[in-house]
Amino acid sequence: MRILCVDYGDARTGLAHCDKYESIASPTGTIFEWNADKRLEKVAAKAKELESELIVIGLPVNMDGSQGERAQKCREFADKLFALTGIETVLWDERVTTMQAINILNETNVRGKKRKEVIDTVAATLILESYMQYRKKKGLI
Repeated sequence: MRILCVDYGDARTGLAHCDKYESIASPTGTIFEWNADKRLEKVAAKAKELESELIVIGLPVNMDGSQGERAQKCREFADKLFALTGIETVLWDERVTTMQAINILNETNVRGKKRKEVIDTVAATLILESYMQYRKKKGLI
């Protein structure tokens, strides 16, 4: 199944995708957009371009399992994206993915402006890898 993953943000939204065999998660890029409607349209366009059959959206859950304002924004985004594209959306716990992305970028010595440009895409890739592992364990592939 072709899956698009979204690490939603107000200014930067990271994207990753996988092929129909769900063999590997690949970074797709970052959308730099402050306007919420335009950001939604750009993600929808990318989903259609990649012929996505499912969209996974990272859900920021607090370490204690609670959900705050940021999680609500992601839920609203998921609902709007589904209404716009008709593609099923799934919210997926993204706890610690940003920290993992930071560690990866530290290990590869990515710093400064370049780091800001790629951190959300790296996080989206990690979220998608986690979701793909779940699907494999559940025998959904």
